[in-house]
Amino acid sequence: MSGILYFVPTPVGNLEDMTFRAVKVLKEVDYILCEDTRTSGVLLKHYEISKPLKSYHLHNEHQATDRVIQDLENGQNIAMITDAGTPGISDPGYLLAKACADKSLEMICLPGATAFVPALVVSGLPNHDFYFAGFLPQKKGRQTKLKQLAEEKKTIVLYESPHKINTTLEQIKEFFGEETRVSLSREISKKFEETKRGTINELIEFSKSKTLKGEIVLIVNNSI
Repeated sequence: MSGILYFVPTPVGNLEDMTFRAVKVLKEVDYILCEDTRTSGVLLKHYEISKPLKSYHLHNEHQATDRVIQDLENGQNIAMITDAGTPGISDPGYLLAKACADKSLEMICLPGATAFVPALVVSGLPNHDFYFAGFLPQKKGRQTKLKQLAEEKKTIVLYESPHKINTTLEQIKEFFGEETRVSLSREISKKFEETKRGTINELIEFSKSKTLKGEIVLIVNNSI
């Protein structure tokens, strides 16, 4: 009988956001796939989880996927976690899920932490119909993607890093217009969690007035 692959969400900040079920699954599987074993080791130690860890990240996922599929076919139960949030959502996981689907192997994704959901909820912007775009392309195709998003009459959800946030806000102003309303959330569930809402010009002024740290979620109102 084949094993089961579990996609297990992990906290995006506060370690207490881990679910009871997630801890139980991680303690019961044969081994755990980690995006970074050092980062995951902190979480696993906190919950007294001692299972073999194997590296699975964007630079080795093609080679590692074949090994994982073979282990599943041999009856091992395996969990996959990433550094934070839900595997496959702007994190490694898609290739493995596709390979399991192609082989008709059983997969279970536990409900849990994803950074954009709390950011979307507290944005105060329409959340009944939204477009999750994740990270924008670094260089090639970036303007094309922004132009495409500007044509989507939905709330747009973006991830961005601190060192690119000023550039991204300026580009949102260029492609979406000066009347665009934006919500910026960072350090979600951590001690210095912060959300700033306003027009794109107000967000640009806010971003340039201080050094922002932590992964950032932008909610852009493009539904009007």
